[in-house]
Amino acid sequence: MTSSGMMATVLSLMRRDLLLAWRRRADLATTLFFFVIVASLFPLGVGPEPAVLRTIAPGVLWIAALLSSLLSLGRLFSVDYQDGTLEQMMLVPQPLAALVFGKIAAHWLVAGLPVVVLSPLIGLQFGLSGEAIVILSLSLLLGTPTLSLVGAIGAALTLGVRGSHLLSALLVLPLFVPVLIFGAGAVASSEAGMGAEGHLSLLGACAVLAVPFAPWATAAALRIAVE
Repeated sequence: MTSSGMMATVLSLMRRDLLLAWRRRADLATTLFFFVIVASLFPLGVGPEPAVLRTIAPGVLWIAALLSSLLSLGRLFSVDYQDGTLEQMMLVPQPLAALVFGKIAAHWLVAGLPVVVLSPLIGLQFGLSGEAIVILSLSLLLGTPTLSLVGAIGAALTLGVRGSHLLSALLVLPLFVPVLIFGAGAVASSEAGMGAEGHLSLLGACAVLAVPFAPWATAAALRIAVE
């Protein structure tokens, strides 16, 4: 097994998942609409007072991003599990953790990156300053990969279990709390005129820790689910 062969297999798997996501555009649109609708309902509910909207914006936008990520995680392995693709993945000579990393990367590209792109428009609804909107986008860019990585562990642990969506949410939501605190804290600090570098650094550290650990733990959980 060579590194080039492993990289080619991972990229091939990513292309396959991206193609399947494109063919199921309704699922992708559902995730994005959920993020937009949840974030847009709060200004209607609490009123148009700019000071109030700017105060709640960091937490609301990050919770909306977190819930939209949870909504899409249920499909990460379920289709491959049902049609037998997951069993075939375990027979290839490349490490299963590397293949899992490719699937998680594809999931972030179709579920996490669009949220990052849309976030400036949603931030304008809450009257955030230009600097706070930039920090919001940066925090989501650093934090949403961790949501996909950690969420994949929950999706794998509950694969094939009745009520897996709810059970997966209960498992991973506590693990999302640090990302939520650092992400919302970065935007709140920017709005308060303080530096957001500390929060952004902690978000980056969470992603660095999750990259080597989450695919390995997810692969172990998938082997248990299939066996």
